[in-house]
Amino acid sequence: MEVGEFVGTKIVLNVVQVLVVLLCAPLIKGVIKRWKAVFQRRRGPSIWQPYYDLWKLFRKGSVIPEDASWIFRLAPYVYFAAPLVVALLIPVLTTFPLFMAFMGDMLGGGFVLGLGGFFLLLAALDTGSAFGGMGANRSRFVAFLAEPVLMLVFFTVSFVAGSTIPYIVNQTLARPDLLLHPSHLLAAIALFMVILAEAGRIPVDNPDSHQELSMIDESRILEFSGRELALVEWGAAMKFFVLLTILLNVLVTPWGLSPDAAWHHVLGAVAVLLGKMLVAAFVIVLIESSYAKLRLLRVAEFLGAAFVLALLAVVSYTLGG
Repeated sequence: MEVGEFVGTKIVLNVVQVLVVLLCAPLIKGVIKRWKAVFQRRRGPSIWQPYYDLWKLFRKGSVIPEDASWIFRLAPYVYFAAPLVVALLIPVLTTFPLFMAFMGDMLGGGFVLGLGGFFLLLAALDTGSAFGGMGANRSRFVAFLAEPVLMLVFFTVSFVAGSTIPYIVNQTLARPDLLLHPSHLLAAIALFMVILAEAGRIPVDNPDSHQELSMIDESRILEFSGRELALVEWGAAMKFFVLLTILLNVLVTPWGLSPDAAWHHVLGAVAVLLGKMLVAAFVIVLIESSYAKLRLLRVAEFLGAAFVLALLAVVSYTLGG
């Protein structure tokens, strides 16, 4: 294969990865809602309901608050684009690095996702809404507790794999001796707890609740409507999908990805990824059906436990060699 053709193949695979994240993210959200309803003995919505909701919102008109500035109008687009940029940097379908694989590591991907959340935070404050300000303050409280955990997880990964580039970490952790190392297991559990917090899942937040005094993520987007609300909802689903992809394809189960550009291998990698996502969705449904949402001040205890696990991961690797 010539160099130009090989680069072109990598670009095409990058586009395919983005499309997988773009199209499959609402499906995982729908599966979780459906399975939660089954666990709670309710009929529940269809797994395709998120797609119907997005289609309905895109067809509706938008109402922009009078006091909103350009930040309010720009924030949904930045929040929507951030997970798609991260999808170019992580191994969604292939074990070999693609065109933009070395343009950012795991820490850089975290900064990109954080940029989308930062603009959404500014948009919540921009309108002067009481609920928007409350949601912005609460989300920053959660982020303030989650960011040190992420830093320790990245440090552990850099110690174990010798790099924070997702593709290199994926290939390194495919070795069973490293995959089952106590420091790696502790870091993976800590990252999963942070994902629950960042995605607004139970026990940190209830994604199905619309009670003004208890919601966190929902209160930040109360002023959005129509197309802007659809972009925010879709962006949140993709952010959750990307975070789970990092957990599953990089840290927990770094297998099942395509070793080459053959289309049957790529399609097989899509099927394996969706299978991993369904297993993760089942675990999340078990957690959300077994526990109630924590009070806001107890979120510090939950993320504090994640911080301790991440710290123990660093200590265990340092002592264990």
